[in-house]
Amino acid sequence: MHADVHHLLHTVESAELRSRARAFRLPRTSLRTRVGWTLVEVGLRLTTESREATAPRTAAFHPA
Repeated sequence: MHADVHHLLHTVESAELRSRARAFRLPRTSLRTRVGWTLVEVGLRLTTESREATAPRTAAFHPA
C-alpha cells in the first residue's frame, strides 16, 4: 500500500470516528451540575451524621 493511500484512509477513518464520538458526548453543564449537587448531598449527610452520632453519646453518659 502506498503511503499516500494509507494516509488518506487514516484521515477518513479518524474523521468518521470523531463524528461518532461527538454524538455520544454528554453536555458539560449537566454533568457539572450533577457532580455539584452530589457533593452538596454528601456534605449535608456528613454534617447531619456527625451531629446525630455525637448527641446520643453525650446524652447517654451518666457520671458515677
